[in-house]
Order: sequence, then C-alpha cells, then structure tokens
Amino acid sequence: MRLPILASILSLLWSSVSAAHPRPGPVWAESAMVKIRPQTPPRVEREVELVGARNEYLSFQVGLHGGASGLKGVRVRLPALWNGPRRIDGANILLYREALLDITRPTPPDEPGRWPDGLIPDVDEVVGEQRSAFPFDVPAQESRAVWVDVRVPENARPGHYLGLVEVTGHGFRESLKVRVTVVDATLASTSPLRTAFLLWPPHVCRAFTGNPSCPVDTQVHLLKQFHRLALSHRFTLASAFPRLPEQPTWDLPDYDTFDARWGPFLDGSAPNPLPGARMTSLQYLGPATAPDLADFQDEARARGWLRRSFDYVGDEPPYGTTWEAVAERARLARSAAPDLRTFLTATVTETESHGLIEDIDILSVLVNFIDGTQPPYEGNQRPKYDAFLARPNRELWLYQSCMSHGCVEGEPPPPENQPGHGWPSYMVDRSAAKARGMQWLTFRMGATGELYYQTVGLLSTAWTTQFRFNGNGDGTLFYPGLTSIIGGTTDVPLPSIRLKLIRQGLQDSEWLKRVSDAGDPTFARQVAEQLIPHAWAIPDDGALFERARLKLIRRYLELRARER
Repeated sequence: MRLPILASILSLLWSSVSAAHPRPGPVWAESAMVKIRPQTPPRVEREVELVGARNEYLSFQVGLHGGASGLKGVRVRLPALWNGPRRIDGANILLYREALLDITRPTPPDEPGRWPDGLIPDVDEVVGEQRSAFPFDVPAQESRAVWVDVRVPENARPGHYLGLVEVTGHGFRESLKVRVTVVDATLASTSPLRTAFLLWPPHVCRAFTGNPSCPVDTQVHLLKQFHRLALSHRFTLASAFPRLPEQPTWDLPDYDTFDARWGPFLDGSAPNPLPGARMTSLQYLGPATAPDLADFQDEARARGWLRRSFDYVGDEPPYGTTWEAVAERARLARSAAPDLRTFLTATVTETESHGLIEDIDILSVLVNFIDGTQPPYEGNQRPKYDAFLARPNRELWLYQSCMSHGCVEGEPPPPENQPGHGWPSYMVDRSAAKARGMQWLTFRMGATGELYYQTVGLLSTAWTTQFRFNGNGDGTLFYPGLTSIIGGTTDVPLPSIRLKLIRQGLQDSEWLKRVSDAGDPTFARQVAEQLIPHAWAIPDDGALFERARLKLIRRYLELRARER
C-alpha cells in the first residue's frame, strides 16, 4: 500500500485537484485555507482530496452560492467515508455552519465587511447535542459556507477512503466527492509543541451567566468544557481555573480537590476525541509568598505536574510589569521553589541587561523581536539565544500580539503588512494562512512553545463585536454557545474558524518535528524556510501551506520506509 500512497501524495503536490464543471454551480468544494465571505464568487470544484495520518484532523469547506434567487432550507450531510468494509463515521465527522461577523471597525489595513468565524455545530463536540446548524438559507447573490472536520480514527487502515457530501434544499440536491488518503502514521494526541493559552474566568462567567462573579461550581462546570475543547484542538488553557474579578489568585480549597477537578486534564484521562490528550503547561496562580510557592512545588512534583508548571514572573517589562517587580518575583520563586520554572515575556538582551538571566527558565519572545524589521531587533535574532538555551532546563517560546497589525487605533499598520506578507495573526479579518503560520514560525526559530495572552477577552460580545487592541478577535478565540443561539438544552463553548486553523498549524508542527526526528532535520528546516522566509513574511496563499505539509508527509513516509 505504501507506494500507491506515496504516488498519490506526489500527484497532489503537482496538480490542482478536482474535475471541474464547465460553469460554477451553487455548491462547491473548498479548502480550509480560504475564508468564504458573502462576496466570494462560486467555484467549479466538485471534489476535495485530503491526506492525513491516524488521529489527525482533516478539514475542508462546502461553499454555497445563492445565485439569482437564493437557496432555501439548506442541509448538509457527510454520513461516512468508506474503505472497503472500513469506515470513518459518527463522532469522527463534524459539520458546522459558518456564522458571519459584521466588522465595522476593521483590523488595519483591511476594509469593513462580513467575515466567517463562529462555528454553529450540527452536533456539538463538547456534549454531543443536536444543534441548529441546519437548515439555513443563502441570500441571493451571496455565498455561505459549511465547515467539515474529519478525524481519522487511531485504528483506521491506511489507504483511500471515499465519501459523498449530500447538500439538499428546497428544489435542489447536489453532492460533492470527498477522497481521504490515510497514511501509515499516527499523530500524538498531545502536540509536541507546548502551549500556554490563557483564560480569565470572569469573562466566561459574564458570557454565560451575565455576571462576571459566578459561583465556583459554575466556573468548574464551564471551565471543564473549555479544557476539553482546547485539548481536542491540541492546545492548553494553562490558567483556566476558578477565579473571581477581585481575586486574581485561584480558588484553591486544597490540592486534592484541585487534582480531582483538573488532574484528568493534566494526566490525559479526561474524555476527549483525542485519546489521552493532556495539558502541556500549568500556570501557578497562587499567592506570591514563599510558603505557597514551596507548597505548590511539592504538590506538583508529587502529582507529576512539575515539569509542565511555571510561575509567570512578569509580562512585557517595563510596560506590563516593572523590571524591579520581575526581579523580586523571580528571586522569590528561585529561593522558595527552585525547581518551579520561571516564565518571562522579554528578549534575552533585555533580560541580560537587567541581570536576570540566571533567574529565568523560559523566555517567551514577541515575533516582532525574534526576526524583526526595526532596530534594535532588525533581522534574525535567534542566534542570540543560543547561550541562554545552552543552560540546563532553558526554553525559548514565541508569542504574537497586536503588534502584528498595530496596537494603536489611527496609527498606520506596520509597513511590512503588505499582501502576501505580514506577521502571524489570529485576527478574524486576516487570511486563514496568517492563523496557521505561527506554529511553522515557532519551529523555524527553534522554539519549543507558544504563549497566547487571552482567549475569551470579548467572549460576551463575540457574536457581534470582537474589536480589541485595534484588531478583530484579539484575545478572543472561542464563542459562547448559548442555547438561545445554537439550540439544544446545554450551553457550551464553541470553536472559531481560527481555532481550527491553529490546530492545523499544531499538526503541521508535529509533521515538521517527525521529519526532523526521523533523520532529515535539514529537509524540515528547508520546507519551513521556503514557506516562511521571515517572521514578517507569512504568505496569504493557503495552498502553499497545503503543499508544504504534503512534502513533509511524503518525506516522513520515505524515511520510515528506509528504516524497514
């Protein structure tokens, strides 16, 4: 089976898929790397071809155009994918109607308009309830889209699977062909790229209850759902534990209670579509006292969490935290809990100049400062971190911020933000590629983790506005799935399209690491560098990401074949 699969991957690398009808129709197959907006014209593609490993999520879209009179009562189904007697079906196939965010204040330098982002499920992926994705209408002369996730089961047989997407409505019936090639490999349920995406519980309380100070039991119920959804998208919510607006430290009755609530997410025993998925980071959120830090270190060590735990000793000094406060907190942690890793968002140059290089274990660096366009960080700064990383237990992480588009309203965006270029970005009104590029850049720079400062910043208004720090979606990656919006009987968090793209980037980073670990790190680096030559040059062409990923899969299979 291996040679036919390699041949099919090679053919995908050099062909643009699908048999085309002579004219665009009301329904077409679309890559996950295109954001289908109301003004998107219909296309001719009638089939989609996907390649992936066992335990990997593969995504695509169904585009619909209303034509002259619109489409009424649209429903979309993908019952199963078949490979002889084997099939991929049930909870491994998820469908969502893409909701539009009406953006009146665009992320610079974009224009106002409607962008797809929120995902209303057919059956939600948190509690498995039927929801209100279908039926829906498509207005005349406008386009809409349905997002489809296919998770390849861990026991799937390598080979070619075929299915039909059934699209029906008042007076029409269409079908699209889906071909999935499953390769002989299995992705890990837990991404090898560590992540610490942060979450402030009062924002969750406000979105789901109307009050930022909801009871701890309510927080526990909701936050467990957020953890489950995050882990199924391969990233970690490192700070998603009950807190109140007036109490920035966690509500911690005792460590046995904490372990009972959150231990399953840390050890991988919590139910999840990705079996065994576990958190890769844990932020210490207790009081800044020596006894509390020492107690946490002992408990975390005994329960197997210590290597993933960190104390966030300062944020972007001197702006978020003064350097004096960083020094005080880092030295407190060092003396009270010497095995608890200290975490700081700063450059190595700044950290050294303030005499703190001995006191910091993890430096998280802004993408604009790791390979920048402006002094003092112009050009590739990565070699400056070699000496720091040569010390025991040191790590380099990266993060992005509003500096990807310009933090101050009214100021011009960074000049490098030209079409086909620009920084990684999790903004709604940016290309799909900008959201997928961050993890490629992290690999390219030899970093081992990604920080994101907030995931629910404007959760309570996510369906209507997410404009924050001069960008749409800055610090908001989820949606509140209230029953009044999505139907059913249970409120749940919902993913955005951007979460799906981040998951694709995390899966890409695993393919990069697999090729590297299998014996060809040079090839992996070359593929990443060709795709992203600079941190400020993330391409907007999603097809480039798909082709780069296929190159990695093909190379990995070749390396594996040599071992056998």
